[in-house]
Amino acid sequence: MTDRDSSAESPADRSFEIELKLLIDAIYLKYHYDFREYAGASLKRRLLAALERFDCATLSQLQDRLLHDTEVFPQLLDYLTVQVSEMFRDPDYFLALRQTVIPMLRTYPSLKIWVAGCSTGEEVYSFAILLREEGLLDRTLIYATDINTNALARAAAGVYSVDRIAGFTDNHRRSGARNSLSDYYTAAYGRAMFDKSLRKNIVFSDHSLATDSVFAEVQLVSCRNVLIYFNRELQDRALGLFSDALCRKGFLGLGSKESLRFSRHADAFADLVREQRLFQKQDFAA
Repeated sequence: MTDRDSSAESPADRSFEIELKLLIDAIYLKYHYDFREYAGASLKRRLLAALERFDCATLSQLQDRLLHDTEVFPQLLDYLTVQVSEMFRDPDYFLALRQTVIPMLRTYPSLKIWVAGCSTGEEVYSFAILLREEGLLDRTLIYATDINTNALARAAAGVYSVDRIAGFTDNHRRSGARNSLSDYYTAAYGRAMFDKSLRKNIVFSDHSLATDSVFAEVQLVSCRNVLIYFNRELQDRALGLFSDALCRKGFLGLGSKESLRFSRHADAFADLVREQRLFQKQDFAA
């Protein structure tokens, strides 16, 4: 067998790729959710898990159910979107925000912040708490967006298992906390409900980085651990949206494994805190 033969794609692999493309196209055509530019390897892993969940042998069977049973797609969406987060995740990121970005945000009479890909809301509440501790929440509007409406509903409820609170508390402390995290939630019956006063400055909304446009001018965009699931073209589209949304000298925060280095929008930003993936929009008018 030649090297070319050994590395060639098998008929089964080829069939899976065809079925994958047809399924993603079907989702786009019927439900208007666009996963066509998502990273293929990540989609494959998630859809293989979905096959087991829906008791389907092939993606074609899953597609048939998807097209003829409207109750399937909301459940499938939980597999297609990543919902792994925690409050004050990567505490050094929030510490860098406190030390470097917050002093500059204080200079604005009012603030708008966009948390893109907010999932079930842990990062949004982290921002609300940080801003309250820094005396800025009352003059801030936080846009929390995601394509998964089920996740948005859970985010809007602001309720999390008490089993997670110890980790949240440790992250909060390491982020430079000025108060105890327990000041912001009430625990009962195994659940922790975060204070409704935190939510009054948050707008939860369905928004797709793949198909939707900019909806507001903001001073800060935080989109962490989302771009890693996009291919290069979709990463560039998302970063273009962030650049368009940000005001002059606005701030952009990305995940620890994400970078602007190879993006066509790289020149629009300067490193602010490189280790924590914090950037500032260049002021070309200066």
